[in-house]
Amino acid sequence: MAFKDHFSRQASDYAKFRPQYPRALFQFIAALAPNDRLALDGATGNGQAAVALAEFFQKVIALDASADQIARALPNDLVEYRVAAAESTGLAAHSCAALTVAQALHWFELDAFYAEARRVLQPGGMLAVWAYNELRITPKVDALVRRFHDDIVGPYWPVERKMVGRGYRDLPFPFDEIEAPAFQIEVRWSLHHLLGYLRTWSATQRFLATQGRDPVAAVAADLATAWGTPAEERPAIWPLTIRIGRA
Repeated sequence: MAFKDHFSRQASDYAKFRPQYPRALFQFIAALAPNDRLALDGATGNGQAAVALAEFFQKVIALDASADQIARALPNDLVEYRVAAAESTGLAAHSCAALTVAQALHWFELDAFYAEARRVLQPGGMLAVWAYNELRITPKVDALVRRFHDDIVGPYWPVERKMVGRGYRDLPFPFDEIEAPAFQIEVRWSLHHLLGYLRTWSATQRFLATQGRDPVAAVAADLATAWGTPAEERPAIWPLTIRIGRA
């Protein structure tokens, strides 16, 4: 199974500039899980979700197919990081009370992943997958970010990324699905952090690799004008789309 690696090149920036998920999301997942012994986080990236899970589970195993991402993952005594694909975890059957996938389901071979999820989850174990797409800061900043997303790096998005824009709603989900409450990411960012975040996008990196120049430069000046004082921190919000079901 081929691993489509869109993130190793920017692994260090990914760790610095990707936003944190809300604590309430992990509290919700843990409350539905049959026990708190072991959670698995697939395609963990820099370990944001894995570390958050560790507040609610006795142990978390966090997997990513990118060794560069794992090398830069957030340390936590309750999290064990491994280089492995979510479709082939290497874990024992029926060993996990919960399995999470944050902003990564669209990269998976879904049939293989769902089969592996059913294999490793305990009876009644929870699969939770989520994604975020449209950033909200101010109307002027949001419009510029959309222009960057759609027009400047738009042709460089991998085809799988379109699933995020559709909120995973058209993907099969062969589990006993449970309606989730609304969750959103909320952070306070400076202009520097926003520009760093834009550079973590897979489309940005594909543009850079193809064109040999940073596409963020094409919108940075306009963003600075719309932002005002660059060091000023502004609220940034992303609504989350979550699908959660019981094995």
